[in-house]
Amino acid sequence: MRRDPRAYLWDARRAAEAIATFTQGKTFDDFSRDVLLRSAVERQFEIIGEALSQLSRSDSEIAKKIADLPRIVAFRNILIHGYAVIDHAIVWRVVRENVPTLAGALAALLADPGDTAKGSG
Repeated sequence: MRRDPRAYLWDARRAAEAIATFTQGKTFDDFSRDVLLRSAVERQFEIIGEALSQLSRSDSEIAKKIADLPRIVAFRNILIHGYAVIDHAIVWRVVRENVPTLAGALAALLADPGDTAKGSG
C-alpha cells in the first residue's frame, strides 16, 4: 500500500518543530559546545530532507510548493555524507533563518483543503 504523500509533510513538520523546541533559548555557543544538541538537530534535519525527498517522488505537485526543496534535500545529504566537515555555524544559521519559514510552509500545505483531497492515492 502506497503511503499518503501528506504523511511526509507531517514528518517534516514534526522534525522542524523538534528543532525549534531543542534550540529554544539556546545560543550558538550552547549549540557549538553541546554534542547532544547538535546531534539531535542534525538528525531532525536528516528526517526533514528524507521526508521531502520521498515526497518529491510520491507527489511532485505538492513537492513543487515547497520553496528550496532541492536545497533542503542537499543539506540532508551533506549532513549524512559530509559528516566530517559539517560547519556548525551554517547549521545554526539554517536553524535560525530557515526552519521557521519551512515550518510555516509545511503547516500551510497541511491546512490546504485542496491538497487534502489528494489523499492516499
